[in-house]
Amino acid sequence: MGMWAAGLPALDDRLGLGAARLGTALLFVSFGALISMPIAGRLCDRWSSRAVCVPAGPLCALSLICPALAPSYGTLILGALVFGMGLGLLEIAMNVHAVEVERRHPKPILSAFHGVWSLGGAAGGALTAAGLHAGIGSQRMLVVAALAGAVLFLPPARWLLPGAAGPGAGTEAEPHVKTAPRRVGLWRLVLFLGTIVFAGHLSEGAALDWAAVHARDVLEAGPAVAPLAFTVYSVAMTTVRLLGDGLRDRLGAARTIRLSGLVAAAGYALVLLAPVTGGARLGVAWAGWALAGVGLATIVPVVFSAVGAAGGTAGRALSTVTMFGYAGLLGGPPVIGHLADATSLPLALAIPGVLCAYIAAAGPAGIRALAPPGPEPAVRSSVRA
Repeated sequence: MGMWAAGLPALDDRLGLGAARLGTALLFVSFGALISMPIAGRLCDRWSSRAVCVPAGPLCALSLICPALAPSYGTLILGALVFGMGLGLLEIAMNVHAVEVERRHPKPILSAFHGVWSLGGAAGGALTAAGLHAGIGSQRMLVVAALAGAVLFLPPARWLLPGAAGPGAGTEAEPHVKTAPRRVGLWRLVLFLGTIVFAGHLSEGAALDWAAVHARDVLEAGPAVAPLAFTVYSVAMTTVRLLGDGLRDRLGAARTIRLSGLVAAAGYALVLLAPVTGGARLGVAWAGWALAGVGLATIVPVVFSAVGAAGGTAGRALSTVTMFGYAGLLGGPPVIGHLADATSLPLALAIPGVLCAYIAAAGPAGIRALAPPGPEPAVRSSVRA
């Protein structure tokens, strides 16, 4: 994903796409993912998440070859659809498996899993920038990344949990798991939290697919420097996600999601202000993308963990929330592309900034409503001690 995102400006130049056609190609990535995600969820329930993860990883990596080698806009659309289907299979299987692991672990760890995913994004952006600086073609780098990803996925796949029951397995043995009270409006609450995840993932997708393009087109950065905007964002997100479980344990989920939304909104505000800051525009934009990465880092893990720990129909609820999230991640950037083509990219990037403010305002209430009655972890610390 990191190589794909950082290579979008080069793909745009090679095929002469423009913002609207590039946005349409990204939309077909989302179509492919949304086609395969429900299938992946059913396969996880039937065969276990491990059984889906093991083949989905290499297939997802190899599917990147399709858009990378596309010789025309028409074949790019088909390649984007195939790539999206690979992403959908793997994303659902990984998140279901991560929730299963956290349920068996003595403390929260879901954010760390997302942090390692972000680490791959940061590495992909940095490798793309270094390769372009060295004169290596974007197509060649994407093909190598696809082949390497398929091979490197296999060794750690051996360590996945054995293929036991689906998402609801093992909850009785873990005392740290909280069971949400049964209530008639539970599914309405899940759908509400889906809008929070949608907003968070759309804001992530805006950075994923448009940070490098914004640096090139709006801030006039060179082709080797432009991908660094995404790299800065990914490094910040990775760092905070690796530490986010401790933050959630100290502040509680509701306080964490409020703080995260506020910081991310401030980051997007800096990105929008960057063009008017003269010679400091790249530095201001990088600071904004870093703040956006810091803020967005824990939003999705906090919600996923809360839904996964709810018990009962948590597996089905997690699949629903995940669908909301990746609809935003993969569907939001194309909308931004078409809006940028009709107006301007800075105006289009105001959308994720507003959505981050929505997360800060609405997220805490949804988290508190899902959790069982009781004080936040920060308040209970003395009792635990």
